[in-house]
Amino acid sequence: MTKYREIIRLAGLNLSQTNIALSCNASKTTVNKVLKAAREQHLVWPLDPKLSDLVLGKLLFPEVKAKSATSKRMPDFEHVHKELLRNGVNKKLLWTEYLEACRLSKEESLMYSQFCYYIQQDEQKRRATMHINRKPAEQVEVDWAGDPAHIIDPDTGEILDAQIFVGVMTYSQYPYVEAFMDQKQASWIAAHVHMYEYFGGVAKILVPDNCRTAVDHNNKSWNDPRINAVYQEMAEHYGTAIIPARVRSPKDKPNAEGSVGNISTWITAALRNEQFFSLGELNQAIRKKLEDFSHRPFQKKDGSRYEIFRDEELPLLAPLPATPYEQAEWRQATVQFNYHISFAGMLYSVPHEYIKRKVDVRVTDKTVEVFYNHNRIASHRRLYGRKGQYSTITEHMPPSHQQYLEWNGDRFRQWAKRIGSSTYQTVDAILTSKLVEQQSYRSCMGLLKLADKYSVDRLEAACCKALTFTATPSYKSIKNILDTGSDRTAPADKAVVTDSHTSSEKNRHALTRGADYYRR
Repeated sequence: MTKYREIIRLAGLNLSQTNIALSCNASKTTVNKVLKAAREQHLVWPLDPKLSDLVLGKLLFPEVKAKSATSKRMPDFEHVHKELLRNGVNKKLLWTEYLEACRLSKEESLMYSQFCYYIQQDEQKRRATMHINRKPAEQVEVDWAGDPAHIIDPDTGEILDAQIFVGVMTYSQYPYVEAFMDQKQASWIAAHVHMYEYFGGVAKILVPDNCRTAVDHNNKSWNDPRINAVYQEMAEHYGTAIIPARVRSPKDKPNAEGSVGNISTWITAALRNEQFFSLGELNQAIRKKLEDFSHRPFQKKDGSRYEIFRDEELPLLAPLPATPYEQAEWRQATVQFNYHISFAGMLYSVPHEYIKRKVDVRVTDKTVEVFYNHNRIASHRRLYGRKGQYSTITEHMPPSHQQYLEWNGDRFRQWAKRIGSSTYQTVDAILTSKLVEQQSYRSCMGLLKLADKYSVDRLEAACCKALTFTATPSYKSIKNILDTGSDRTAPADKAVVTDSHTSSEKNRHALTRGADYYRR
């Protein structure tokens, strides 16, 4: 699917259509059509956050025009090039497969001679090489160095490998180097954040290697590399475009590839006889060597890497964002029937219209954000501590639920107290029966509303009767007593007292025969 949103974003960064096409894995023709349609619709970056990808596509291209039946379908040159490298595959076989594809898509095909001609032209282009003049502040190339540095564990004496990150400004060859304990996502992102801070600005284009922290390797297509979601988010935060180097194509990233060798010689290898007992010590030594390396004059031209960067690139770099990028964790979740999603045992509300929808959840140390179709629909401060806590925004609740927000446990207790002590005791028991007090509000409201239907006296009597059976009566049990009229029956202990009193009264008035009666 064409990345309409990303094309418009990169155009807003004033990238050329060629670079936009490379970053979005689209043809320049497609990029040109999208930008032309965006201009016609007066769409500019930033777009309305409520505008979904589906709606954006319909705005740009409300009617998809059918392809011309007279246009001939061109071969997929990248596919043909790779297939010809396989044993037993020739142009005749690929042309036959191409004809079948054209037949299925109802497109006009090339003759075999034309097919071979265009394949030959493509091969000649692939063999051609040229020097590419880079523009100042246009791009930065990043990679991990092949050879690690070393740290000694002060407790065990074990020698640990430290991975070396290298970032190079393409035009000036001005480098940034930092050591990390691994090549994982967190280290990769942190390296970029530190690199941009070191440079004091942001280049338009970011050219990484095809490592897992940059490119999603679950996507098997070489022609359509999918950028890692976290890496893409970081690039958007800094306002740069990611254009990965092609697999096994060092010419796409010559400065980083070349600088890795220089870095290994002048920095890593130069520190080989020194011992470091922490990552901080190693990075301090690397920073000193890095400054020396950057200020060293060129052998075949005037100036140094630092001087060219300072004079020609630094003034053209885009400014750093107000805050550094904060790495986030992404999860998928389904909105529950209580219009909350769950993360790490905590519950966060989303607008109730999204119940049962699958959403994307972005979590940092401070915030939890919920997205639907790339549009943010909720944002919360992250909760910590006891599991089961709720973060609920009033506007997310259905109207029927919002009426309970003005209530709290004390108000329910005061209301119950005005009815009677048994009602107060019952309401208090219901409020304390739930882990989260708010979960009991509907039961309390329903119970106290029974007084409107049955009277205050009957509700108090029903609560009194229920408390003789259990210390924690429920709304359902109270309502059942009122529905059946059981509240009108005298309690058992009072009945016993009455019976005893009646018996004593009868005995008091009964005929009593004395001892003289039996002497007769």
